[in-house]
Amino acid sequence: MVQVHVFNSQGELVGPVESPQVTYTDAEWQKLLTREQYEVSRGKGTERPFCGTLLDNKQAGVYTCIGCRLPLFSSADKFNSGTGWPSFFQAIGKTNVAEIVDSSHGMRRTEILCARCDGHLGHVFDDGPRPTGLRFCLNSASLAFTPVEQVATLADPAAKNAPSNSAASAATTKTADGAPSTASPASETAVFAGGCFWCTEAAFAQLKGVSDVTSGYAGGTPETANYQAVCGGDTDHAEVIRVTYDPNVVSFDTLLDVFFDAHDPTHLNRQGADVGTQYRSSIFYKNDVEKQAAAAKIRQLTDRKAFARSIVTTLEPLEEFFPAEAYHQDYADKNPNQPYIQGHAIPQACKVRAKHPNLVK
Repeated sequence: MVQVHVFNSQGELVGPVESPQVTYTDAEWQKLLTREQYEVSRGKGTERPFCGTLLDNKQAGVYTCIGCRLPLFSSADKFNSGTGWPSFFQAIGKTNVAEIVDSSHGMRRTEILCARCDGHLGHVFDDGPRPTGLRFCLNSASLAFTPVEQVATLADPAAKNAPSNSAASAATTKTADGAPSTASPASETAVFAGGCFWCTEAAFAQLKGVSDVTSGYAGGTPETANYQAVCGGDTDHAEVIRVTYDPNVVSFDTLLDVFFDAHDPTHLNRQGADVGTQYRSSIFYKNDVEKQAAAAKIRQLTDRKAFARSIVTTLEPLEEFFPAEAYHQDYADKNPNQPYIQGHAIPQACKVRAKHPNLVK
């Protein structure tokens, strides 16, 4: 018997519960799996980089073991590592993935296995993103994917033995886009520039999982981080917002969707009548994970021709965020009848509400 987390008939992750170890003969595994699946999951093979069928999968849902369908990873914890294999920064349940030392190929690595059937999954490395700093590097051939709306089909007989409070103890929630998410930091931040910060602040403040939106400046020096200087357009600063959000409720990828819907990313240094580099469209990334996610989103929007013109949004490293003066904070909320707010900020917020009604508080 093994202690694992599984889904019940309501689509809730529960556990840990006792589940029988899954064991088959070699001949039975060959009948159950395709040739590639068998070579990878039972023969400890490795598929070629950038060739796996699940590498570019963007759907919300759960990745399970190809051999025994044990839940292993959530799409909410998936990121683009650039390595050519599906990558995750944590498992859906700590007991569901086993680790052993792999000394093959003249190197020392940590192999990861399905805890229930010992199927080979890949390896885990310590060069991943926050909050874990880990990169679980998987083979697509070792995994099956279940969309979030079908997670209840993964109901496991062992779930009936779970205590009534086990769903809570598994620390599993869902992001705003529906993906199951394992426990992660209750607060993260993202910094966006999309024109006047009064407008972008109003668009993001209405989202579920967003606890604070602070208007400010980024891109320039501390000496010029003030409204009077920034308005001159020659400080390198952009008017930005810092969004504080709960990644268990709304993902960074979803915030990117809102960002691109909340302004026109095809206008260079301009939003409507606001002209100047301080009004540029930019994503200020804190780490490589955010940078890769933003770049992937731009490629995705470009490939599907989401806009009539080319996207000019820049990706800039966040050196420091400088909060704007107090009178700029919550400006739209405090001044709903101001003509600029009536003509720009409110329509922008309404546009987001119309396109993402499920994300609004």
